[in-house]
Amino acid sequence: MIHCRARTVPSLLIAAMAVTTAPAALAQTPFPTKPLRLLIGFVPGGFTDLSGRLMAQGLSDAFGQQVIPENRPGANGAIAAELTARAAPDGYTFYMASPGHITNPILQSKSAVDPIKDFTPLSLVADIANVLVVHPSVPARSLKELLALARARPVYLTQASSGIGSPGHLSGELLQMMANVKFTHVPYKGSGAALTDLLGGHVDLSFPSTAAALPHVKAGRLRVLGITSDKRSTAYADVPTLAEAGVPGFAVIGWYGLFGPARMPKDVVATLGNAIMRLVNTSDVRSRLLKAGAEPVGNSPEQFAAFVATDHAKWSKVIKAANIKPQ
Repeated sequence: MIHCRARTVPSLLIAAMAVTTAPAALAQTPFPTKPLRLLIGFVPGGFTDLSGRLMAQGLSDAFGQQVIPENRPGANGAIAAELTARAAPDGYTFYMASPGHITNPILQSKSAVDPIKDFTPLSLVADIANVLVVHPSVPARSLKELLALARARPVYLTQASSGIGSPGHLSGELLQMMANVKFTHVPYKGSGAALTDLLGGHVDLSFPSTAAALPHVKAGRLRVLGITSDKRSTAYADVPTLAEAGVPGFAVIGWYGLFGPARMPKDVVATLGNAIMRLVNTSDVRSRLLKAGAEPVGNSPEQFAAFVATDHAKWSKVIKAANIKPQ
């Protein structure tokens, strides 16, 4: 019996050492070791697609592994979000999100995902402000004049947007709440159709992106009254923010950032987050984002998580107070 114990003890020690050292060995495994998927929740051609493909190309070069951009459009980005949330939390699947990441689950009473609990924030890539523009026939040359007109004739002014829950729609809802006015919302199936009817004078005002509105503002086809961000835009240097123009505290930013599934390993999150931050701050990516009308950001996973939490609380309040329902 003594002889058997003498032979067993070393075996048990070896087994115990293997168990003890296994996590350390796993922690040292390099990432990534195979191609990655970057899901994009919209069709090719828009800014979400542009920024997603910029990230895929740059991260492929940085990692020496192919990052494959994959368009999975539908439901204002919700399809790509759900696919990401259901993916293995190993860092090999992540997606380029837009503001719908936050607003879709708030609008949908039976959403398949939770925008906070089901995802790991990686980095905020860029943001794009909207501008408040009116058709030249509207007798208002400033935000204060527009608000005075809206107070004198409630629901008379019509606001076009690219759809219920879109950044333009919610910008208008927030302005109405903060300024105590009321517009009539006219949702369209896309920003192009909304802008076309605004240019034709069929609706009075809208909140298109800075890039989409700029050529029409320069040509005098639209009159700009303010920008939705908390700071002025280089492309609209003489245009005040809406906070400066008469509604203190107003700020709406259209943002684009990368998320992975929940419960990703911390070292993988750090690797991805650091790589994205470095990439966004390269001169080539910055110049391409700026040319598209966006402001490059590139922050840490922790900073992005704080931003998402604040944005979620803000729009939960606005959507519920305005009783906004999905189409």
